[in-house]
Formats: sequence, structure tokens, C-alpha cells
Amino acid sequence: MKRLEDFRRVPLGVFPTPIQRLDNISRLLGTNVYVKRDDMTGLGLGGNKTRKLEFLLADAIDKGAELVFTTGGAQSNHAMLTAAAAGRLGLKAVLVLKKRGVTDIAGNLFLEKLMGTDVRFVDTDDYQDIYDEMDRIAAELGLKAYKIPMGGSNALGTLGYVSCAEEISRQGIHFDHLICAEGSGGTMAGLALGAKFFLPGTRVHGMMVDASDFTPVTLSLMKEAAALLEADIEISEKDFDLRRVWGEGYAIPSKEGNAAVEMMAANEGIFLDPVYTGKAFSGLIAMAEEGAFKPDDKVLFLHSGGAGGLFAVH
Repeated sequence: MKRLEDFRRVPLGVFPTPIQRLDNISRLLGTNVYVKRDDMTGLGLGGNKTRKLEFLLADAIDKGAELVFTTGGAQSNHAMLTAAAAGRLGLKAVLVLKKRGVTDIAGNLFLEKLMGTDVRFVDTDDYQDIYDEMDRIAAELGLKAYKIPMGGSNALGTLGYVSCAEEISRQGIHFDHLICAEGSGGTMAGLALGAKFFLPGTRVHGMMVDASDFTPVTLSLMKEAAALLEADIEISEKDFDLRRVWGEGYAIPSKEGNAAVEMMAANEGIFLDPVYTGKAFSGLIAMAEEGAFKPDDKVLFLHSGGAGGLFAVH
């Protein structure tokens, strides 16, 4: 089996990110709740995509790319961080975004304006239209391009969260439960695969913020990342749990998600966002209220960032 160190990365983040006990929320929920501060990864406003981009942009550079494309919704955290990372590395970034959600110059679009990022919108629900537009732009610019999928969620990007699981294992606390948002699959798949290697006895829960069927997506990414690692390991649906928290739909704030954002801000001085982490934390709250956690359990919530969107989506 290959080691994570066998894959080249470009240094973009500040690691390890800290783990903190949420004393007030632990008291309110009747169990021991901790947060893994991946909102403090050091690139842009922080966030989970930094770990993925270290692998993906190393691959882009190795393949001679001059231009990096990625996509997502109008307020995509991943797209903003990709632009920030590309600028640091001297690469041109073009964001080809779905014309969905808040398209005003606010939140992440404001940050992209500050960076001078080339942002283009396509009025579509079909990502194939997006990728076709990327091909057209690359031909127009005459530059060698590298495409990063939505959320950086492919096999190589997934290794970023296998690495995070290894990092957690070295931080001195055994967790019974590990909870994260699931929005494009790579973070959840990496943690679930990484838990099999590095976090025995830790149950991984993905909080689905989109109505897509994430079971096949998670399984596929886990298997593809395991293949990259040349790991002879059995992977099945038994390796993780998924929970619906999307409310009325992706990028539409929910009552429960907004309450979770307010709870975290008021009690711990930590800011979640209404699209990903707020909804994900609402799932943790619901699990606690349902009795899913014992009083002496240790529950780790992955704060995957998203602060930029907080100033655009309410």
C-alpha cells in the first residue's frame, strides 16, 4: 500500500488545524462535542477545500497546466479557494459557475472580485454544459488547462481528507463519532476511508446538504481513492452513515440550519454558514436530541469553513 507521502502536494494550508472542546454546547446537548477547525486552514477564509487543492494543484503543475478551471454554484467556497490557491501559485484561474443562487457581488463573489478572478456564469443545471464551456474558453485563450471538478471531489482530492483522518489520529483524543457536511462527496469519502485506516472505532456520519443520492457517490470515491493508495481493503455502505439535512434544497437556508448557526455563534463565538456547516451541525443537534450519543461519548464536528457565503446567503 502506498503512503500519503508518496503523492506530491503543494503547501497551501496551515496544519494541523486545532481541535477544541465546545464546553457550552456540550452542556446543552448532554455529550462531549468537539470541533475540528478546518475553517482555519490558512488559505482565503479557510475551509476544507485547501486539503484537496494541495493534491490537485500539484497534479496540475506536474501536467504543465497554465490555466485552472473549476465550477460550482454562484457562492461556491471551493471555487473561491481554488482562485486564491491558483493566484498564489502563479496559475490563471477561470471559474465557470452555475447561474444559480446569489449572483450579486457579495460573499464569495466579492472575494473573487478582490482577487481579480475571471468569473463566468452559465445558465444551466447540467454540468456537461459547464465542462463544454471550459473547453471553449481554453481554446479561446490558447492555454493548457486543468479541470478541477465541483468541490474538488475526485479520487485525488479525496486523499486530502484521508490525510485529515490521519491528522486527527495524531491529536490525542479518541472520538466515537465524526460528523461532516456532505455536499459533493470528497470530504465525507476521505474521512470514511481514512477512518478505516487511522480511526478504529470512530463512526463517520455525513450530513447531506443536497438531495442527490450520496451513497453511490461516497462509495465510488472511497473505492477510487483506495485504488490510488493500492489498498487491499473492503469498502461498503456499512462504513458510514448518511442523514438528510437539506431542508427545501441545496443553498436554501433551513430553519434548523439557521438555528444551529445562531447556537454556535451565541455559545461558542464560532461562525458556521447556512448552506453547509449550519445544516450539518443541525444534524448533530438532532442526533443528540434523539439520544444517538451517550453522555461520555466524544463527538467531533468537522468545521469545513464557508464564512464567505455567510455574507451572501441568509
